[in-house]
Amino acid sequence: MTFIVGENCIKCKYTDCVEVCPVDCFYEGPNFLVIHPDECIDCALCEPECPAGAIFSEDELPDDQQVYLELNTELAQVWPNITERKEPSVDAEEWDGVTGKLQYLER
Repeated sequence: MTFIVGENCIKCKYTDCVEVCPVDCFYEGPNFLVIHPDECIDCALCEPECPAGAIFSEDELPDDQQVYLELNTELAQVWPNITERKEPSVDAEEWDGVTGKLQYLER
């Protein structure tokens, strides 16, 4: 089992979750974070730390966000690892809660 970063992270990219991850399984893209599913130990520490509520247990991933399981797997292979908290996107508060953000995902 793994945790998945879902849609609400796009254009928000809060990194509070990164700070608590004991195995450094987060990877950073231009406007989104992902979790490497083979590195995640299912500790659940990251989920409550996400201010945007964008992290889900694999078995609790909403049906309309199943594509993010594949995206987390794919992008964790190419994006750099992130191990320290950074400032969120400058307009994170404006994007928090906006739906249909997949079109804005920057690779």
